[in-house]
Amino acid sequence: MKRVYLISVIFLLVLTAESRGQRKVSNDDVIKVDVKRSYSTKKELILQDFMDVEYIVLETNDDFVNQGVVLDIGKNLLLIKNKLQDGDIFVYDRYGKALRKINRKGQGGEEYLYIGHIILAEDSGEMFVNDPLQRKILVYDLFGKFKRGFKYNIGRSDVGYLDVFNYDKDNLICYDKYDKETSFVLLSKKDGKITKEIKIPFKEKKLLEQTMKDDKGGTYGAGPGPYRSIIPFKGNWILLEPSSDTIYSFLPDYSLRPFIERTPSVQSMDPEVMLILRLLSDRYYFMEAIKNEYNFNTGIGFPITFFMYDKQEKTFGGYTVYNGDFTTKKEIYMVSPKPVNHEIESWYSIEAYQLVDAYKKGELKDGKLKEIAKKLDVEDNPIIMLIKHKK
Repeated sequence: MKRVYLISVIFLLVLTAESRGQRKVSNDDVIKVDVKRSYSTKKELILQDFMDVEYIVLETNDDFVNQGVVLDIGKNLLLIKNKLQDGDIFVYDRYGKALRKINRKGQGGEEYLYIGHIILAEDSGEMFVNDPLQRKILVYDLFGKFKRGFKYNIGRSDVGYLDVFNYDKDNLICYDKYDKETSFVLLSKKDGKITKEIKIPFKEKKLLEQTMKDDKGGTYGAGPGPYRSIIPFKGNWILLEPSSDTIYSFLPDYSLRPFIERTPSVQSMDPEVMLILRLLSDRYYFMEAIKNEYNFNTGIGFPITFFMYDKQEKTFGGYTVYNGDFTTKKEIYMVSPKPVNHEIESWYSIEAYQLVDAYKKGELKDGKLKEIAKKLDVEDNPIIMLIKHKK
């Protein structure tokens, strides 16, 4: 009788752990990546075969001329800025109609110096402008009226959060690459206080960058460019800390589940080879292995191996991805798309003059993109291509 009771208790404990998102993950559930491997063959893929694509024509007028850098996309609104830090925020509706332009750049307490991110919260009618130079988030309504602001990272790191996303109605999820212990946190939208520290286990902090001191004692650095540290995916959040040998999925109950494991250990390598994620779909995971070395004399470094994992075939390999709306092989570079939210995996900007030229050369297939190109002027704003998960 005691034995039956003991088995029952163990069974209940297992069920409880699974209900809390702490289910033991088998080795088959976790993808194993060898970052030293090379890939001689490439598979050719059509983007539209594994992702949905939507095109948005940004209205162009005297007040709405921009470079089409997407800040955030909601159900009803689209926020755009320029590559240059002029402070302009262009507010469009979801279909590209120009609504208003906002600029609160300045040195006052209600103004931003630099736009790192803007997080759109349509449910509360707010925009959260992340200014990493001030280590500050400024909150405005959707017409640019200041509501509140708060400092962050005080006493933790000397820089601002490099990635910020809308986690839920109360919190933002943020990433600080220079924090030596806790890179990821949940931050209160109300006052900027940390509501949850998300600790990714690693032995020693590793940075994907190289630094060098000049003759005057100053320090300057180099890196391979921005990478995705937080990726919204299937209702969870993929968290990438290059110092760790495991990339985790952060679940709604705040638990961590291994998603990808790398080998050899980043802690054992000199120079390190860092594993980076670029785009995730239901079938393909696009990744990079970047060697952490740079020659400041030649300006050459950070060699990259581009590869993907095919979930269906359970194989790794090289790849080339093409836009299926072109008759020619128009490549989509997986290094370019940026994360948006759980519905929209990424966005890609297409210059108007490039589309006009492609149309004149007969390089566009019949469909939405060709219809757009027919009406474009070479000086129009860029076309925004949204890369969305298949429904």
